[in-house]
Amino acid sequence: MTHYTLKQAADLLQSKQSSAVELAQEYLAAIAAQNPAINGYITLDAEKTLAEARAADEHIAQGKAGALTGVPVAYKDIFCQTGWRSACGSKMLDNFVAPYTATVVQNLLDAGMVTLGRTNMDEFAMGSTNESSFYGATKNPWHTEHVPGGSSGGSAAVVAARLAPAALGSDTGGSIRQPAAHCGITGIKPTYGIVSRFGMVAYASSFDQAGPMAQTAEDCAILLNAMAGFDERDSTSLQRDKEDYTRDLGAPLKGLRVGLPKEYFTASNSSDVQAALENAKTLLQSQGAELVEVSLPQTELSIPAYYVLASAEASTNLSRYDGVRYGHRAAQFADLDEMYSRTRAEGFGSEVKRRIMIGTYVLSHGYYDAYYLKAQKLRRLVANDFQVAFEQCDLILAPAAPTAAPKLGELNQDPVQAYLSDIYTIAVNLAGLPALSLPAGFSTNGLPIGVQLIGNYFAEAKILGAAHQMQLASDWHTKAPE
Repeated sequence: MTHYTLKQAADLLQSKQSSAVELAQEYLAAIAAQNPAINGYITLDAEKTLAEARAADEHIAQGKAGALTGVPVAYKDIFCQTGWRSACGSKMLDNFVAPYTATVVQNLLDAGMVTLGRTNMDEFAMGSTNESSFYGATKNPWHTEHVPGGSSGGSAAVVAARLAPAALGSDTGGSIRQPAAHCGITGIKPTYGIVSRFGMVAYASSFDQAGPMAQTAEDCAILLNAMAGFDERDSTSLQRDKEDYTRDLGAPLKGLRVGLPKEYFTASNSSDVQAALENAKTLLQSQGAELVEVSLPQTELSIPAYYVLASAEASTNLSRYDGVRYGHRAAQFADLDEMYSRTRAEGFGSEVKRRIMIGTYVLSHGYYDAYYLKAQKLRRLVANDFQVAFEQCDLILAPAAPTAAPKLGELNQDPVQAYLSDIYTIAVNLAGLPALSLPAGFSTNGLPIGVQLIGNYFAEAKILGAAHQMQLASDWHTKAPE
């Protein structure tokens, strides 16, 4: 059985009820049996995994083990690690083996964690369903006819299916929180800048942020302790004193003011989502939290602002894939220009091409002021809305998505509808705020429903503490797909 939380796996190793090698072998066996049904992992290397596990066992035997030594973890395919393929879910990087390691991965390796493999994702993190991957769609382990969400859908699916006690994801517009909600797990997007982006393949650099995904808020807090920290190799990394993100796990909710944005509690949410929100409100009130109505008036404008800005940054970031330095190169071409165009036509999928074209358009002469500059002004208005709201409350409760996980293929023919499904997550990224998704119920057909807790800058410990108290009083996070 691999139904361990991160904390339980760590306790097993520290009490020597299991060795790191035995634990890794247990997960590798479960992956071999179950991964073909959900396509959550796309790169595995049992030899490397077991070598890391043997090294962890040596540290344990020598009394040099830390709290996470020997605990297995999975990485979204967006994180580079020396000697591992980091394809970013794309044909463009299908042959790319990283020559260096992302800081966040190195931090977990230094903590003694054992790499299980790379998880599936929407190509270059562009998508909300995990269907744009070159390696095929990941399926929701709760119901394989449905999507797991995206773009960190592979990470969410393997944690939900108990094929990893925890995984790393990245969140550009909700890509940790939305799949966590659709798969019935917990995931937190930290404040922009507290987790290094060095070695994480860029989509939209002013939005991208790595974060942990696990069964519980406690697990996420433990993992965030190991992940976060200043990195001089990342120009957007914040130089702050080290924090203990587990410090508020025992803090009671009495007196906590939780804001309910009137723009988020609307009839456009499905009845299943409305029921989950009521569950969360009841949990909070039963533990002494105070619910107050707040307003985020720029909510509807957050989607167009985000897709203008993120696409513009994607257009710039993806220009490096030219077939010259690394990655895919077209086999036949007459000159350099044709090599560029053929390479990109063959290497990028339709969703990536769509966003590159949008981004190039809004950055072009004559449209920069009308679109890009105006979107930047809207970004500031969205951030200001949150600051006004936080004068009235400590945290904000919100849906993670307007519906439960859609069926595979349901949104493929309507990209705009897919973009609209991110309406409750995008504003957080525009503002650079921390936010966590946690399970709060199930739909009528048995799919998990998640809700968000949003905090002000650097309020991760408060968010994690509130989520932990909610999970102590409920059991949705303990449920696993059969």
